[in-house]
Amino acid sequence: MQLGFLSQTRLSNAVLTVGLFSFLAGNPSANAQIETSEPLVVRGEEIPSSYGAPPAFSRTRTSPLTTSYVLPPWSFFFGTIYEGDAFRHGPPDHLFTPEAEIGLPYRFGMGVETQFERFDGGGGLSSISLEGRYALADWNKIPLNPTIFAEYKFGVGSIRHEEGPPPPPGEEEEEAGPPKKPDAYEFRLLLSQDFGEKVEWALNTFFEKENTGDRGREWGFAQDIAMPILLPNERLRAGVEMLYKNFTVKDTRGSPIHSFVIGPTAAWKPTASTRFDVSTLFGTTEDSPTVQVFAIFSWVFGGQGQEAEAPVSTRNR
Repeated sequence: MQLGFLSQTRLSNAVLTVGLFSFLAGNPSANAQIETSEPLVVRGEEIPSSYGAPPAFSRTRTSPLTTSYVLPPWSFFFGTIYEGDAFRHGPPDHLFTPEAEIGLPYRFGMGVETQFERFDGGGGLSSISLEGRYALADWNKIPLNPTIFAEYKFGVGSIRHEEGPPPPPGEEEEEAGPPKKPDAYEFRLLLSQDFGEKVEWALNTFFEKENTGDRGREWGFAQDIAMPILLPNERLRAGVEMLYKNFTVKDTRGSPIHSFVIGPTAAWKPTASTRFDVSTLFGTTEDSPTVQVFAIFSWVFGGQGQEAEAPVSTRNR
């Protein structure tokens, strides 16, 4: 009897053990309560990722000269841009451009810019621009992440100086004063990519045409290549950028003005949503400004329903 009782007890224990494992296998919640939960490590940039893009490309502006990709849906970008051009002859030119942009669903974005100019003792509002952009796919679905950009500029001020270096001293101004700045349209192809999760690159090709006046036409490219230095969250990045412009008017199509500037660029993020960019570029052709300095302070916020992207690492005219 004693042996039979022990055999029944062992059989009962085996049945209970099998039943317990079956219960745990069929009930993940119960299994999770018994197992020791693993610590959850959250890595990520404080601002939302734009369709899987790294932080630098989720702001729409990669450097003072280049823009790239789009903002996350319902994110807002505000920037204040300063550009100072020093020429071999004549006074410098100063441009101030506040800009605002909103990210829309389905990889669209819209923005507005107002530009103020100060040159040779005079100045004021120069132009107002409306712009839109569209990314062809989510990040890294298409090589170089192509994005289409279109902008229309309303000329609301006077032309303080012609494109390129100002005329030599002593050249008289027209009797009616400086001509009105014409309206213009511009198209860009924005390309951007991160390589090896350590190098960030952006290229903008552009074409701009004035509607009236001397019908100025400009095409060229802006390019930026940089590396994040302080990680995480890319607090500091440094690199090189450049800008080439080919400009003609209706009477000089066969004799364009060639301008090419190149120099160092750096960006510092004091907080997750703010960034300060500085570039100092040097002219390499006779038609180029001697020095161009760009400084931008920008702020990005918003972005509903977007996950943070873990960082591993148009320019303005």
